[in-house]
Amino acid sequence: MKLLGPSVTVPVLAYAIYSWGTFIYHNAIVFGFLRTYPVSTFVQEENIQYIPDTVHCEDLHYHAPSKTLFTACEDHPETRFQWFPPLTNFNDSSILKTYHGSLHVIDPETKKSQRLAVDNFDGPFITHGIEVLTDPEQPNAVYIYAVNHLPNPEPVIAIHPPPADVPKARSQIELFHHVVGTTTATHLRSIWHPLIRTPNDLIATSPTSLYVTNDHLYRDHGAMRFLEDMYANAEWTDVIYLQFSLEAPSTPAETDALAGVTAHVALDKFHNANGLGHGRYENEVAIASAASGVLSISELPSSPLSKSNMITVLNRIEFDSTIDNPSYFSDPYAGTADGIDHSGFVVAGLGKAHTLAQTRKQPEAKDPVMVWFAKPVKQEENGNVIWEKRLLFEDDGTRIRSASAAVLVAIDPEKERGKRKAWLFVTGFVSSSVVAVKVDL
Repeated sequence: MKLLGPSVTVPVLAYAIYSWGTFIYHNAIVFGFLRTYPVSTFVQEENIQYIPDTVHCEDLHYHAPSKTLFTACEDHPETRFQWFPPLTNFNDSSILKTYHGSLHVIDPETKKSQRLAVDNFDGPFITHGIEVLTDPEQPNAVYIYAVNHLPNPEPVIAIHPPPADVPKARSQIELFHHVVGTTTATHLRSIWHPLIRTPNDLIATSPTSLYVTNDHLYRDHGAMRFLEDMYANAEWTDVIYLQFSLEAPSTPAETDALAGVTAHVALDKFHNANGLGHGRYENEVAIASAASGVLSISELPSSPLSKSNMITVLNRIEFDSTIDNPSYFSDPYAGTADGIDHSGFVVAGLGKAHTLAQTRKQPEAKDPVMVWFAKPVKQEENGNVIWEKRLLFEDDGTRIRSASAAVLVAIDPEKERGKRKAWLFVTGFVSSSVVAVKVDL
């Protein structure tokens, strides 16, 4: 066999070194290997508030019509460290017989949280991503969709040790209905399909249809899950499109969640599909590749019912940390005061994500956070958008441990002497409370 000559070998070797060097450097930045312990953003005492009774709330949504924040919280700090499949914490599911999560509404003005009492639902409720959709037939009400990470049915997990090919969790989606201003919600049904494997976040396109991400192929902690996170070309996750009835037909209890549900893959071959959020217009969606630190600005298909119509990725925004659930801030005071539209995407993530493998089971640990803001500044002729990115807030894990979602709520410029400011609400999957920080736009 004839070997490649020096004229060919050297360029190939140089390209390989460049490619792998770039990949390694990017991962080192995103996972925080090269980052010293993050310096916490200085905030005056009157400009930061901790919202009581918001323990371990992974996702956060601002419902503009009602000027209300919605979240789903674990409520009890013990639960996350005993049973939380997204962190591969499968220590003790029996804790779910004692503790389970709940839905909360937060008033962004008073910074107070209200737990919702839920009719027709008695748990367990292991919270993660949520979605809020205005009821088109009752404008003063909303549908709330929430991921619930249940253990697999007891007849399966009761086998010790359980079969290797049987997942420890069988996650599903819970659908609630809530009249804004009341302190209750009604559970309408549970939603499950075999394509829902490791659900993380979701967006609804109608009361009876939604998209949900599967964030991992490998469910348990180990070498393959580590590879899946660290290798950006491990494009093994997807986004699923679901359709369902608002109420489950009368069927045996074990199949209620599957009754009337259809599903297909809407986007495949995606690395670590994690957070999912609405964008600037109706069909735009933002998909977070958490471990890559990349937010993919994408377009939903005009006819989602067709299995051949997939989500289209339009452009990507790269950040210098892991990222989680994105939100879009639509500036209600655009063009006033300073004459600038401050609309843009807000994403929260971890400053030193590489330590999460150890801290995920440590109640007293710290997970530093970084919250980013990206707004479009220019659109090129080829349609590509140039984004301006800046760090809105960071913390060493003292004021808030972990950050998985953040939203901006604008402050009337007249209340700030014409200056453009907003309250930034930040929450995390193992944060002791939601934090509100006043920031400059």
